[in-house]
Amino acid sequence: MRGRTGRTAELFSYIRLEQRVPSDHPLRAISELTEQALKTLDQRFETLYSSTGRPSIAPEMLLRATLLQAFFSVRSERLLMEQINYNLLFRWFVGLPMDAEVWHPTVFTHNRDRLLEAELAREFLAALLALPQVKKLLSSEHFSVDGTLIDAWASMKSFRPKDGSGEPPAPGRNGERNFHNEKRSNETHASTTDPDARLYRKAAGRESRLCFMGHVLMENRNGLAVEAALTRASGTAEREATLTMLDRRRRGRPITLGADKAFDVRAFVDELRKRCVTPHIAIDGRVSKHGVVRHSAVDGRTTRHGGYGLSQRCRKRIEEVFGWIKTQAGLAKVKVRGCAKVEAVFTFAVAAYNLIRMPKLLAASAS
Repeated sequence: MRGRTGRTAELFSYIRLEQRVPSDHPLRAISELTEQALKTLDQRFETLYSSTGRPSIAPEMLLRATLLQAFFSVRSERLLMEQINYNLLFRWFVGLPMDAEVWHPTVFTHNRDRLLEAELAREFLAALLALPQVKKLLSSEHFSVDGTLIDAWASMKSFRPKDGSGEPPAPGRNGERNFHNEKRSNETHASTTDPDARLYRKAAGRESRLCFMGHVLMENRNGLAVEAALTRASGTAEREATLTMLDRRRRGRPITLGADKAFDVRAFVDELRKRCVTPHIAIDGRVSKHGVVRHSAVDGRTTRHGGYGLSQRCRKRIEEVFGWIKTQAGLAKVKVRGCAKVEAVFTFAVAAYNLIRMPKLLAASAS
């Protein structure tokens, strides 16, 4: 017998939102880990809000919605609010009741900016890694580090002289600007859209672009990111950020650190040895135009051990972190401005990468 398409709307629903989500859905395990990490930040949330006035959006909901944006590649807050409005899975993960009204995108953005400016992203990542079941997945001795360029939310047309001179873009929606015979550098120019962005190029022969530099410290056992940082782009930013992340992470025991040849600098290697860090760094043996081979800061005391080769193989897994946050989490080009906010969004994306991988790792370790 043919079924009929009944479009009569039901007044009530007798199925709870919890029942709409399959018991084996991947977000269930992720939600449980997220809830445990957020509970440890409860007192921290209390210090951010006043005891009087109208209630704001719960910070736990803000953080969960930010994670959803990374998980499902939602390109804007307006589209995220639209998804939460009709997507039952999104409503369940955020913790919004079935009949509750979804927030206006502007209200959501203003409330989330408070969290982005409060360095909560780093604290959330640390709380996630401090969970007892997660700590068993992490190596405490072997790490890798690397950096990547994150395009700023600013166009090259906004990169104008700091003294106010220079020809402004032509009027119109996408006005042209002539850069011919104009020498531009970070010393003389700055972006009017995002002054924290810096003009930088990845290598000789590559294009220069306005960007930031994101950094990740990864443990080598399962390839989970244990520290994240974002700085202005420069030739020394990777090494400076690495020392900062190591100082945050150090627990007083000797460790190894794998890195590519961009870190093969004498002063940096000396700083690592002062911190009891064995530099498993790729050797930069470039030959100059005069035929002189560059002298590496890493000698046979390090390269003769088998662990050096293992670190060189493991360190390449850090590219998986950068690949995921750029393609899946949408950080090939950020949607916020200012170094502080960009770092928070970058750190949340790194935490989202860990959350995607942790349930499978925990299931494999339990079997």
